[in-house]
Amino acid sequence: MGSSHSVFTESQLEEYQELTFFSKKEILHVHKRFHLLDPDKVRNDKNAKLSMDTILTLPELHVNPFKDRICATFSSSDDKSISFEDFLDMMSVFSDNAPKSVKAEYAFRIYDFDEDDFIGSSDLREVINRLTGEQTLNDEDMQHLINNIFEEADLDDDDHLSFAEFEHVISKAPDFINSFKIRL
Repeated sequence: MGSSHSVFTESQLEEYQELTFFSKKEILHVHKRFHLLDPDKVRNDKNAKLSMDTILTLPELHVNPFKDRICATFSSSDDKSISFEDFLDMMSVFSDNAPKSVKAEYAFRIYDFDEDDFIGSSDLREVINRLTGEQTLNDEDMQHLINNIFEEADLDDDDHLSFAEFEHVISKAPDFINSFKIRL
């Protein structure tokens, strides 16, 4: 690849720096990680879009139960492929430098499976199923857990979590910021 600095002009690096939570050096490192996912494709086309399957080879995503939702949330394409700019956005949001409020916004979008701008019972059921994996809950235990979540977090008792309600719950979760992270 030669000097990775030559991949971007100084003004492009400055623009990426303004739009992300990264330094220029970190942006170049993110590009290196993107490039390593499919060196030939990225080398031949600076606007290359990598398939979700390719992106999911990243070790941090490969084991994540929400990997498909993460890709869908950050992809700017209908086919869920990821451009470098999509990848940079994703890595920026999952970086140590991203504020909790930005992380909460994207977590909400990832957990909103039906994309109706609320987290309802079906969204919570999907989140719980993905988190429990093989140890699925029976219907009674699942409903009890969902009811407990709503009792704790649903401040207006409408059986949906709005973003404000979700953000309020996240503000009380000390481990959230550490679990919503991908290291460079």
